[in-house]
Amino acid sequence: MQKNIMVKPDSANAVDYLKKDVLRDLQLKRLQHTVQHTYANVASYRKKMDERNVKPEDIKSLEDISKLPFTIKADLRDNYPFGLFARPMSEIVRLHASSGTTGKPIVVGYTQNDLNIWSEVMKRALMCCGLTKNDIVQVSYGYGLFTGGLGAHCGVEALGATVVPTSAGNSKRQVMLMNDFGVTAICCTPSFFCHLIEVAQEQGLDMRKMAIRVGVFGAEPWTPEMRKRIEEEAGIKAFDIYGLSEIIGPGVAIDCEHHAGLHIFEDHFYPEIVDPDTLEVLPDGEVGELVITTLTKEGIPMVRYRTRDLTSIVPGECACGRTIRRINRISSRSDDMFIIRGVNVFPSQIETALLSVDGTLPHYNIVLYTENGMDNIEVDVEITGELFSDRIRELESLQKRLTDAIAGTIGLRVKVKLVAPQTIQRSEGKARRVIDHRNK
Repeated sequence: MQKNIMVKPDSANAVDYLKKDVLRDLQLKRLQHTVQHTYANVASYRKKMDERNVKPEDIKSLEDISKLPFTIKADLRDNYPFGLFARPMSEIVRLHASSGTTGKPIVVGYTQNDLNIWSEVMKRALMCCGLTKNDIVQVSYGYGLFTGGLGAHCGVEALGATVVPTSAGNSKRQVMLMNDFGVTAICCTPSFFCHLIEVAQEQGLDMRKMAIRVGVFGAEPWTPEMRKRIEEEAGIKAFDIYGLSEIIGPGVAIDCEHHAGLHIFEDHFYPEIVDPDTLEVLPDGEVGELVITTLTKEGIPMVRYRTRDLTSIVPGECACGRTIRRINRISSRSDDMFIIRGVNVFPSQIETALLSVDGTLPHYNIVLYTENGMDNIEVDVEITGELFSDRIRELESLQKRLTDAIAGTIGLRVKVKLVAPQTIQRSEGKARRVIDHRNK
């Protein structure tokens, strides 16, 4: 049974409830300032605007944002490390960077005002989850150059709650502290929290009987089926938080208690949805690539940044009363997609199919391989201990149900391999679901 959650708006998040015309006026003023600031201080973006024959004074309405050129991840790599900074290093008080798994890392810099805004939006995000200064919040995102740990940490402090900065790893100690400290909320990746549930069970602890009541999960795609599994096994309310280092870190958007889309803090982050192929701006409700323009960022402003995340803007107003717009949960990225026998496949589709079948655990790998010149998929999925020790006929039946569920979702029949509990390597950061062994 889930613990009760109270969500009460107050002056600290009043901007979430602004009248639309007031918010639009604020956005336009901030957009105009951001474009002027970027044009004046970032040479590579000024060159892009000049090539389009666009000047800052041409931005007279929010719709004029479509005149501006896009920014992509390659721009950050090409200008490594500080080429996109719009403030001198004497004003940059903190640096963060991506993991750099493919070449040079993405480097972002923050002025003191940027850090203040980051704390503000994270505070508002935590309030969306019903958290208050009376909560004890365990931050189990990684600290250091990754934005997750310190971003959540500063938000908890801004809220006035008690922060427990455990960072990632050392799972047994994490569970011990969660139990001993009476932790009421946790911030981490959903896959790591699934691992903590298992560790607690191994220690004879039932999270449903512990004080924890809220989980703020992000940094990797996860499905509604995963949310349901987490809420049932831990007795909490699970919230989906969205962010990316290039924009600010965690705290760009989050869902509220109604789970009807993620509220984007659009007084700081202006959203657009574009067709990833034509780059045409799409109307509300249509799925495309999320493009974000930072409206207040000083250190490294991002104008029309292509996130590669696929979503749509949710039409209408949320039952919570917030007037800031919502985006549908990010279940996939355009660059996460792989093509097998001419079919576009996203990892989230396979997760949805797996978790729709009773007896599976939320731990799996998608293995891509080449056989006889043809690309194939093998899905390795953990099953419960009771089922793994069951009769062969029962295992074969489960394997068939999983194969059918995946085929019904992606339109391909793939090889499904059932493995014992604890076989799939656990992640203490972002889960690595896809293992690509194809001939390149």
